[in-house]
Formats: sequence, structure tokens, C-alpha cells
Amino acid sequence: MGLLMFLAGPAKPLSAPRNRLEGKVLETVGVFEAPKQHGKYETGQLFLHSVFGYRGIVLFPWQARLYDRDVASPVAEKSENTAGHGSKEVKGKTHTYYQVLIDARDCPHISQRSQTEAVTFLANHDDSRALYAIPGLDYVSHEDILPYSSTDQVPIQHELFERFLMYDQTKVPPFVARDTLCAWQEKNHPWLELSDVHRETTENIRVTVIPFYMGMREAQNSHVYWWRYCIRLENLDSEVVQLRERHWRIFSLSGTLETVRGRGVVGREPVLSKEQPAFQYSSHVSLQASSGHMWGTFRFERPDGSHFDVRIPPFSLESNKDEKTPPSGLHW
Repeated sequence: MGLLMFLAGPAKPLSAPRNRLEGKVLETVGVFEAPKQHGKYETGQLFLHSVFGYRGIVLFPWQARLYDRDVASPVAEKSENTAGHGSKEVKGKTHTYYQVLIDARDCPHISQRSQTEAVTFLANHDDSRALYAIPGLDYVSHEDILPYSSTDQVPIQHELFERFLMYDQTKVPPFVARDTLCAWQEKNHPWLELSDVHRETTENIRVTVIPFYMGMREAQNSHVYWWRYCIRLENLDSEVVQLRERHWRIFSLSGTLETVRGRGVVGREPVLSKEQPAFQYSSHVSLQASSGHMWGTFRFERPDGSHFDVRIPPFSLESNKDEKTPPSGLHW
């Protein structure tokens, strides 16, 4: 399939092993494999992210329900679970996502386009509004994976790589899960587990939302429920656009409806272009109820100064009602 080569960070695959650019030498890091059209990738599969360009390795798959409003039924009815704001009713379709490690060498090169500390969890002690992040952990859709193989026994630089995986040349791929990875997944699945993915496109800007329930904490004699949500913005057109504003509506089962407006997202106003078509970030929301809904719009600006609004697909905030113990953070 051709050589995979890098220069100090993510780059497009090149064919000459000793090409020089600005005095730096390109190094061969692996050989591309044919992407899987059917089935799923196994633990230990090396890959290049097709959108953000980083090197990574698969830890384990998640089976999610993808609610794609771009392929909603022609007979669109008001959805009962979107707080009655007029979204299409869609059915979920099973889709594979992967929990992955990002190569630490590539993190500085993607930090302007994708958060590399997007996976967070609540502390497991009483004072619990504190959030902790795990660097270099991500969720990747099946179609974003460009698989490759390597003879390097430690091909990915990440502090958890050798704690989670070991080399076994008799296996394909030759990296297998250690007991610590299995134990970590089992203990922490309440806040790691990906179950629903929501997607909608407006004027060639596709918004994908993945919500995660993080846990419940007690505060001032009441229960506070926390969620993390990851959002990916993709420009499917060649026209350059810039995100300027966000407008959220947050409905709680307790009966409250909150409106949030602000400039950009996570302190940025990302530009989406043909060269860098995507931006990914995560944020958090808390409710004093065990469930709710969120929806809204992003306002984008075109080069001529005109604006247009892009719909954020509505998504449910659901808690694990049978949760008996709080998420256990990084406990092994």
C-alpha cells in the first residue's frame, strides 16, 4: 500500500525515504495496509487519522448508535425526545468507534485543530466538581482510520502505551492488550463508554456530537449530574468559513430551559478550510436532574462578511440510573 513517512509530526504519505525539507530528514515509520470495508479493527492496530493526521493505536472498539439527520426519513415528524423544537425523527444505526492513544510526538501539531486532552473524568472523592483530563486519548470513527503496520516494538510514544499493550510477534497486529488495559476498561467504562452519536449537515458544514455521562455528585444537599460532550465541525465545501458564535439551549428534566450564547468555542474561533477542514473540541454540562436535552446553532462567517447558522443536532443527556459507584478515574 506504500510507505508511511513523517517529518517531525503528521504529514502526507511520501514515497522517497531520504527527501529533505527545511533541513530535516523524513523517516519511514510503517507501511500502509488496506482499510477494512467490513468488520472492525482489533486492539493494537496502528493507524493514521485520516482527518487530523496523527499516528495512533486502537485500544478497544465501542459499538455506538449513530443518529444521522442527513439521512432521516422523508416523513419527518416532530421528535418526542428533542424538547419539541422541530427536529427530524431519526433512527439509530450501529456504527463502530474506537478508543485510541495518540502519539505524543504528534500532539503539538494537531492541538490547534483537535483537543488532545478531550477525555475527562470527575474526581472520585467528595469534593467533586474538579475535572481531570487524560492526555492523548481520543475516540475515532471506523472510516477515519488509515491502518498501517510497523516493525517498531514501541511505535507509539504515550505514557500509557507500555502499561496497556505488549509486543507479541506471533499476533496480527503484533500488539496485544495487557491485563491492565482490560481492568481499566472494566473499571472506568461508566465515563468512557460511547453509546450515541448525533450528526447533521447545514450548508456543507457537518456537526457531529458525542455525549458522555460522567457521573453524579452531591452538592449543597442536591444531586448534580455531569456530562462531557465532544463536537466535531467539518467543512465539506472548498469555501473558507470561520466559526464566530455559539447558541445553546439546554433543557433539564427538572423543567428548566437555559440559553447560552458566546463567542466561538473553547476560547477559539476556528477557520475551516480545504487544507484544514475539521475542528474538534469537548466541553461539559451539569444538571440538577438525571436527564435533559441540548441543541442549538453555530454561527459561521464567510469571506465576504456574510453569516449563516449551522444546526447542532439535538442530543439527549441520559444518566446511568443503575450506577452504584462513582467512576474510578485512573484507578487500575
